[in-house]
Amino acid sequence: MLIDEAQEMPPSVLSELRLLSSMQFDSRTLLAVVLAGDHRLTTKLRRDELLPLGSRIRARLIMEYADRDALMACLKHLQVTAGNANLMTVALMQTLCDHAAGNYRVLTSMAAELLASAAQQEITQLDEKLYLEVFGAPSANARKRA
Repeated sequence: MLIDEAQEMPPSVLSELRLLSSMQFDSRTLLAVVLAGDHRLTTKLRRDELLPLGSRIRARLIMEYADRDALMACLKHLQVTAGNANLMTVALMQTLCDHAAGNYRVLTSMAAELLASAAQQEITQLDEKLYLEVFGAPSANARKRA
C-alpha cells in the first residue's frame, strides 16, 4: 500500500496500519506499506502513540531539494528516453532547472506544460521564447481584455 501525504493522516489511522500489517507478534508480514510525506511525517512518528509504528519502519529515504546538476541530468535523461535528446535548447533546460525550486515534480510539470503548448503550436524545438510565452507575465493587451 502506498500512502502519499501521510503526514496528514490522523495518528489513530497510522496506528491501525501497524496492526493491520502483521500478525503473530510481527513474525508474519501481511501488508507492506510505503509512507510518503514531508518532514512533518518524521516529526509525527516521534509521538509517543506512534513510536511502535516508527520502530517498525525498515528503510527511510529522506529526500532533500535536488541541486541544479541533478535536475539537469533528470531532464536530459527524460528527453533521451523519450526519443528526442534535442527537444529543448540548453538555455531552456537551464531556465527550467533554475525555476524548479529543487523539485523534480515542478520541473517535469513545467516541461510538460511547455511540451503541450509546443504541440499545439507545432513547434519542433522548445526554447526560452516559448517559456516566456507560457510562464511569462501576461501582456498588457491580455490584461486589458481580462
